[in-house]
Amino acid sequence: MKIVTYIRVSTARQGQSGLGLEGQKAAIDAYAAANAAHTVGSFIEVESGRNNDRPELQKAIKLARVTGAKLVIARLDRLSRSAAFLFNLQESSVDFICCDNPHATPLTIGVLALVAQTEAEAISERIRAALAAAKTRGTKLGNPNGAAALRRAGKGNTAACTAQRDRANARAQDLAEVLEDVESCGHTTLAAIAGELNRRGIKTARGGQWHPNSVARLRKRLAVE
Repeated sequence: MKIVTYIRVSTARQGQSGLGLEGQKAAIDAYAAANAAHTVGSFIEVESGRNNDRPELQKAIKLARVTGAKLVIARLDRLSRSAAFLFNLQESSVDFICCDNPHATPLTIGVLALVAQTEAEAISERIRAALAAAKTRGTKLGNPNGAAALRRAGKGNTAACTAQRDRANARAQDLAEVLEDVESCGHTTLAAIAGELNRRGIKTARGGQWHPNSVARLRKRLAVE
């Protein structure tokens, strides 16, 4: 089994018993040993728990997705209490395991996300009340040109932005750096690129092997993006 590991620590808590870097590494190492797992990538992020901008986590998810590996996280509470973040994890199509809660699934993550969303909505309600009070005082709110700006950007047309197209584009972007690296190593023909992607253990969007025509489609999609 292939795994990608992710550890998040905050500078204030790092090193504390069970919460710091070493404690999380030990939990992941124990999981890897018990499952005879091969680690294809490890990511460590020092970040505030309230900050959802997690570049190392996004890298970990991307690597797990393109290699078909399982994402292994030491502690579920190391992720986030943000609904948006948890929903993104749930919808990432990546198989994951939390060492401190091995029974956690996309369903239970979704429940946690709903709880977080409820808390966020309570905050939003207070913000709306404050904005309403500001409007009552005569403060002008919003951008009158906002809708026009969206139209100029080509947004808001839900019919043209299907879920399938979004997933295909996201997958192509995940592979852009990999494709660039493969080509920089001298694999320039479609057949050579397909062979190297297969050698690296990277799967197609449907979990299959690469062929020259699938590489050509990937290049075409990246050229359009």
